[in-house]
Amino acid sequence: MAGKAKKKTTSKIKKYRKPLNLNIGMIIFSVIFLYVVVCVIIYFQTSHIVRYEVQEGSLSTNNLYRGVVLRDETVIRTSSTGYVNYCAREGERVAKNDLVYVVDETGRLSQELEALSQGENTLSKKSLAEFRSEIVAFTHDFDSSNYNAVYDFKYSLKNTVLKLANENMLKSIDSLSASGINAINYSYAPKTGLVAYWTDGYENLQPQDVTMEIFDNEKKDYKKKQNISNTLLEAGDPVYKLSTDENWSIVIPIDAERGAKLQEEGYIKVRFLKNQYESWGQAKLLVNGDGKSYLQLSFTNSMITFLSDRFLDVELIVEDETGLKIPLSSIVQKEFFLIPEEFVIPGGNNGGDSIVRQCYLENGTISSEIVEIEVYNFDNETKEYYLDSSMLNPGDILYKLDSQETYTVSRRATLVGVYNMNKGYADFKQINILYQNDEYAIVKPNTKYGLSVYDYIVLNAESVRDNQLTN
Repeated sequence: MAGKAKKKTTSKIKKYRKPLNLNIGMIIFSVIFLYVVVCVIIYFQTSHIVRYEVQEGSLSTNNLYRGVVLRDETVIRTSSTGYVNYCAREGERVAKNDLVYVVDETGRLSQELEALSQGENTLSKKSLAEFRSEIVAFTHDFDSSNYNAVYDFKYSLKNTVLKLANENMLKSIDSLSASGINAINYSYAPKTGLVAYWTDGYENLQPQDVTMEIFDNEKKDYKKKQNISNTLLEAGDPVYKLSTDENWSIVIPIDAERGAKLQEEGYIKVRFLKNQYESWGQAKLLVNGDGKSYLQLSFTNSMITFLSDRFLDVELIVEDETGLKIPLSSIVQKEFFLIPEEFVIPGGNNGGDSIVRQCYLENGTISSEIVEIEVYNFDNETKEYYLDSSMLNPGDILYKLDSQETYTVSRRATLVGVYNMNKGYADFKQINILYQNDEYAIVKPNTKYGLSVYDYIVLNAESVRDNQLTN
């Protein structure tokens, strides 16, 4: 068998599998990383409870207003055409039949006065003192934002000069009359009052006629026509006006709610920003034709001080409400059951209040049980307690202590409050709001069922539900 070929043998090669080598460190890291990712996702998908510490405070309200001045004003018109020369100083009180101005129909009077002014003139100490007091008053009250006051000062100074020149003017009139020129017309005051030499068309404006259009026009089209001596006027033109009554008022636009509160106070202390003068004004709320609310502040003195003003800036000096200051976002409303006083037992086993409620035993017999409850408010007028609606059900029957008299739970009412966080959960506390603005409310402190200073409340009441854990 030597010639036989040898049989060829082959071997099958198998791939070697490496044993699974787990790295415990990588496993732990992966688990922690996955946990962190899940926590981050949950954090951004859930609303967060932010707490707010209750502090004492007050609300700073804007008490600065701009108002329109209303007074009794009678416009006097000239009866003849000519050059008007005033004999009374603006702001001076004239009696009935006092000489106020003269009308020079020819213009000769102004020529005589001009000739006199070219000579040597001296002022008495009294006249100089009058000039000095007027200049000092202007420099003290001047505000660069109200440059129109410069023109008022200019005209007032001119009228003061004219008053001091009255004697010369009257001498000139006598001189013209002696020379046979009688074209001078005298005008006397028809009644007693304060003289003003300007008009603006608002002399007959009444409080109920004030609208926002008047305040808008002040910035755009308001014109104050000032009359000065030696001005040519036509017959029928306004020449001056008399203010005959010391009573006057300011009308300011105001929020209806705030205006109603100020009206309830009766009299409001007012500071006039023009000269820092303070006075008490009687407050009256108006709702005028444009549907807006206005506050009329009436005064009985100092009208002469503001005789040259139609618009004034004033500050209302009122006592700010003080108490517990909380944000409006914390305030929520909650519904409660109303329970008569005689069906609530004060001071239970744990010092809290309780009620006696009807219940059924396992055998179906009627019995009663004492239930600890939390009182959220007590109405002194109706003598009713506010109890949490989660602890009672409509139709529950309550027993009066030591009596068979019963009360069926049904009536509900709503309280305004916040969620207190002191106990680690959202606990409703009733509040009594004294005043509020757009951001905060001032709450009455130290109420029996309310808040105290340094309590922690939920900043956003919408982020929690009743009795939710807050830690």
